Amino acid sequence: MFFRSNKKNDNNVSLNDSIGYDKEGNEINLIDVIKDDNQDILSTIHNQHNINLLNKYLKLLTPREKEIIIKRYGLNNQEEQTQKEIAADLKISRSYVSRIEKRALTKILKEFIKSKNEI
Repeated sequence: MFFRSNKKNDNNVSLNDSIGYDKEGNEINLIDVIKDDNQDILSTIHNQHNINLLNKYLKLLTPREKEIIIKRYGLNNQEEQTQKEIAADLKISRSYVSRIEKRALTKILKEFIKSKNEI
């Protein structure tokens, strides 16, 4: 009830909003009472944010670069593969896979740095 009465005119809710006090007089925040059996809610939010960023960065890559990064790092619920395994699948040399991987990671890093500087 306390939480609702304080939020009548504001639709924004923060996990750090106070919802009352415990028996010792310590403030209780919304995040303190949210239960998640799997993992910490903040970790879940952080992981989802990172997944969204990664998907954004993967869109910058060519189809081949994207395929190699996905296979190499086991993204999209795929199993991680070595450069040698990817090279065999794509019928190219392992050193070419390495160069493509390096180029793709450089693109992702540049975009990451660019977006951090915009904040």
